[in-house]
Amino acid sequence: MELPPSLRHAVDRALDGIALSDLKRAADRLSQRYRAEVRDGRFHLSDDLAARAYLATRLPATFAAVRSSMEAVAEALPDFAPVTALDVGAGPGTALWAASDRWPSLDDALLVEGSPAIRAVGETLSQAAAPARIAWRAGDATGDLPGLEPRDLVTLAYVLDELAEPARDRLVDRLWSLTAGTLLIVEPGTPAGWARIVRARERLVAAGAHLVAPCVHSAACPLAPPDWCHFSRRVARSRLHRMAKGAEVPWEDEKFVYVAASRQPGARPEARIIAPPWNAGNGRIGFKLCGQDGAQTERILGKRDGAAFKAARRLDWGDGLSSQDQPES
Repeated sequence: MELPPSLRHAVDRALDGIALSDLKRAADRLSQRYRAEVRDGRFHLSDDLAARAYLATRLPATFAAVRSSMEAVAEALPDFAPVTALDVGAGPGTALWAASDRWPSLDDALLVEGSPAIRAVGETLSQAAAPARIAWRAGDATGDLPGLEPRDLVTLAYVLDELAEPARDRLVDRLWSLTAGTLLIVEPGTPAGWARIVRARERLVAAGAHLVAPCVHSAACPLAPPDWCHFSRRVARSRLHRMAKGAEVPWEDEKFVYVAASRQPGARPEARIIAPPWNAGNGRIGFKLCGQDGAQTERILGKRDGAAFKAARRLDWGDGLSSQDQPES
């Protein structure tokens, strides 16, 4: 996946003139904080250089994860055409760009971000974004978020990992109360990120939400450690992206996990692939599936299954299976 041209050009302008050595040092510090899930009371993006390092090294992968999650929402809710959006912990506005890329209907977006540094960068980037009305507001995701009205689409991307558990619960509850249509929460695709999504999922189900993606049921998640649910999206790296990260290959795989909850039920596949398909030997493909009954199962499909096998060869981790193409034991 690549960034939309208008976003890519806006990012290039924001990074113009910054010394690569400074950018690389800031990117290294930022990566260390993210990997360690540091919670020391400081914003990860606490200054202008950290904010711009984020543009070079993290924005493309975050965009890919959020945009992929939104595509799953659109498949489950084909008539969903949000006009208004709210993004909390908006960073540089990544979810805004992903939403406007997926839903041209989006016209009015409010972005709440606590860090002055990344908010300033985001405000500049969003001048090139599509929605007609874009407003930014300083706000603490751990607070009550007062004065907000419900919106069609509410997003929270890569924020829960920065909060303590009680604050996460309050935030999920508050965002659901502000959701007129669909709430999308995205987290890093780590075991810890999955655990945060599972907890948010449980609270949303208890509140009466309809889970529309990626879950095909509202029962307890059948996975148990050391397994965890997550997805992967390949992201194209720009030359500056590679240089800032000291990378050689022109791509990276972003692992993420998400949950989408709606006021209305969505179309669910019969099952969803919840792990990478594997070679089961003798030309067969193995699948780990989560079904509508809430059970985790494994299926093997071989050449003897004809058209179903050919269709299944195109399936990957996270894809939904209908009753027509579901592998047989």
